[in-house]
Amino acid sequence: MLRLKRLSELFALFFQMIREDGLGYTLGRATAFLKRRLRSKKGRFLPGKEELARERETDCSAFPKLSICTALYNTDPKFLREFVESFLHQTNQNSELCLADASDDAHGAVGQYIAEIMQKTDRVKYVKLEDNGGISVNTNAAAQLATGSYLALADHDDILAPNACYVMAKAAAETGADFLYSDEALFTTDYLRPSTGHFKPDFAPHYLTGCNYICHLAAFKKELFFEAGGLDAAYDGSQDHDLFFRLTERAEKIVHLPKVLYYWRVHAGSTSGGVEAKPYVEEAAMKAIDAHLARTGVKGHAVKGKFPSTYKVEYELPQPAPLVSILIPNKDHTDDLEKCLAALYSKTTYPNFEVLVIENNSTKPETEAYYESAPARYKNLKVLRYQGGFNFSAINNVGRAAAKGEYLVLLNNDVEVLTCNWIEEMLGLCSQPETGAVGAMLYYPDNTIQHAGVITGLGGFAGHSHKYAARGHSGYMFRLATVQDFSCCTAAMLMVKASVYDEVGGLDEEFKVAFNDVDFCLAIRKAGYSVVFTPYAEAYHYESKSRGLDKKGEAKERFDGERARLKERWGDALLHDPFYNPNLTLDMENFSEAAVLPKD
Repeated sequence: MLRLKRLSELFALFFQMIREDGLGYTLGRATAFLKRRLRSKKGRFLPGKEELARERETDCSAFPKLSICTALYNTDPKFLREFVESFLHQTNQNSELCLADASDDAHGAVGQYIAEIMQKTDRVKYVKLEDNGGISVNTNAAAQLATGSYLALADHDDILAPNACYVMAKAAAETGADFLYSDEALFTTDYLRPSTGHFKPDFAPHYLTGCNYICHLAAFKKELFFEAGGLDAAYDGSQDHDLFFRLTERAEKIVHLPKVLYYWRVHAGSTSGGVEAKPYVEEAAMKAIDAHLARTGVKGHAVKGKFPSTYKVEYELPQPAPLVSILIPNKDHTDDLEKCLAALYSKTTYPNFEVLVIENNSTKPETEAYYESAPARYKNLKVLRYQGGFNFSAINNVGRAAAKGEYLVLLNNDVEVLTCNWIEEMLGLCSQPETGAVGAMLYYPDNTIQHAGVITGLGGFAGHSHKYAARGHSGYMFRLATVQDFSCCTAAMLMVKASVYDEVGGLDEEFKVAFNDVDFCLAIRKAGYSVVFTPYAEAYHYESKSRGLDKKGEAKERFDGERARLKERWGDALLHDPFYNPNLTLDMENFSEAAVLPKD
């Protein structure tokens, strides 16, 4: 019965996709999905034999030497052998393995094995430590052995991809980056059959405060490591997270390599299986985040997030409380507007806001009656008039001209806020100097996700992160549960600094209906500001799931024109979202792997 129910759900979803996106596009997405499901998992993240052969033939002496630094402590002999072998067989032999061993007397086999290896190669350096000083102290001792100009940290029970040193060193030579990091995969027994890949975005500072998404493999200039003071034992448990903060604060160039260069073993004592294995990790992580905030001059502190291993920054709000102007376009639909306003005024705890309803060619007599009564019922509400055909951009620009607030909120009339402190949550982020705009978590009425950030390139143009996922889900690598850097967010509920709105010229009125928010957010990012999504400001968006795209007549012509204008303005940048990994599909919004992983 359960299997039949599941098949019924899949068929319903398939026909819904056909109604929304058309048969051709839906079949394309289904084909890509089946290819992913049918493809063998064995070695799916590894480079091909020909690629590895070319790398081995390359003269790597021109690359900076990479020193892999690892602390050993009572290491399982099997795990140690697999780790060391993965280093010895690197395609880039201009690399070294630096080991600091704090194993106790009962685990002398660790040192004996390394001694045997050192008789066969001079690429392994080793020191036996008298005492176990902990992961940070021991790893710092390994780093002291390094002769390379770049360091990388690896755990003693994990496995390096066969070309990890090659790809890292080559990228360091080509970019001169101070800090580099790669994607990774998790495995239990056989790294050739990983359970999942962790495909990361380019450097995303808000994401890093929400969780340590960087993890492995990270490499950085040796001088930067020692200038930052190395690993700090005060943060043991989250020592890498703390180190990454201190290194990226100093780094002038940070490079993400979208390749799996590291295999992270999942076992009972490893944090790859969850922080429950090491419960002190959370306290150390929050301490590291607080120290990062203090060093960077941000007023706030870290608290536990929605899930273990996730964190949230509670920002101090500007004082006195700045005025927030909420702009709501409306044409008739007074029932929707009333639901929107009733929730807004009954739930919002922020004390200083105004609401500007921008009327656009309503035809129903009861609408005017509603406009006359609303200001008496809702404090600081005004009704403005926009004369002209529907143009979402122009309507909001009219609202902005009348707004008095330092911060603007673009809000659709079919949005019902759920979070009482939604303005505080968005304002804490938006008030940071580097932030231009902040988007919210929006749900369909059936408690599936409508918006959790916008990814450019999905479907060829742009799509919503995790669309249709269940409310309360953690998302891919906690991307639904943490504050995130995104290229864009929907204007259905978007807070923007008024000064930034003006700096980029407001919404482009050539985008009358579609893509105006995508264009607007890309313009904000081009101006040097970040666009941020927070899952801590939540609302229902009563947009219909089955509304679909504009595919007939004049509406289709307008939609096609606006789509062409977006592509003409932003070009190939639309297909290369820095906050989305090229190893992930552009056919679906669920962060699944691409049917064919990209090549160099």
